[in-house]
Amino acid sequence: MTTQRFTDRTALVTGAGSGIGRAVALGLAAEGAHVVVAGRRSEPLDETVALIEAAGGKALAVTADVTRSADVRAVVDAAVQHFGSLDVAVNNAGVFHGGSPVADLSEEDWHAQLDINVSGVFLALRAEVRQMRAQPGGGTIVNIASTFGVHKRSPGATAYAATKAAVSVLTRGAALDHIADGVRINAVSPGATATSMSLLPGETEAGRAERMRSETPLGRVSSVAEVAAAVLYLASDDAASVVGIDLVVDGGQTA
Repeated sequence: MTTQRFTDRTALVTGAGSGIGRAVALGLAAEGAHVVVAGRRSEPLDETVALIEAAGGKALAVTADVTRSADVRAVVDAAVQHFGSLDVAVNNAGVFHGGSPVADLSEEDWHAQLDINVSGVFLALRAEVRQMRAQPGGGTIVNIASTFGVHKRSPGATAYAATKAAVSVLTRGAALDHIADGVRINAVSPGATATSMSLLPGETEAGRAERMRSETPLGRVSSVAEVAAAVLYLASDDAASVVGIDLVVDGGQTA
């Protein structure tokens, strides 16, 4: 029997059209949350909503670009108007434009990652905290960082690592800023996970599985459900005294 840690709570998940974001949305809904899923494309969001509703849950899709503050405010407003509050937020939207050393990285790729991975998290975080601190029950926020960043670096991923390091520091600083407001903020840093982002150029899933046998102590990538489980823990009352943590889920790669 599934534990119902989020019954009648409203949750917002950005980047919820696939991968970790979709897994988090499904997990929250399975535990009783009303889920607002946000992203730039409507089709994958609608698929996530359909999966939630097919399992008996409640969900709402809102298209939004997290780099636009008006879009982010509109998503938060939609959550409150549709379900009455905003109790949980998971800021998952992110991009990886990798493969180039710093000297060969285009300004376009640099700004794309900075705008979505850092400014997008800041804008979402700001809008979410403003809503949550005005509510009697406050709320919880989990930002998705990465093992690339404060935990490890890799050639060709320096720009991405810089943005995710910023997410980790932003999370910890915001956690200190707003815990007195009743808003509890943490981060999860996934390592290699079973999404397209962990595939090398031209690599198959079978090839990745073979590579992971030697690259990680666990011998495999993490599943999206395993990462989602960490997110749900931090978002739940089970983690009521956990503030400003950056929880690594990487099969031991950074141990």
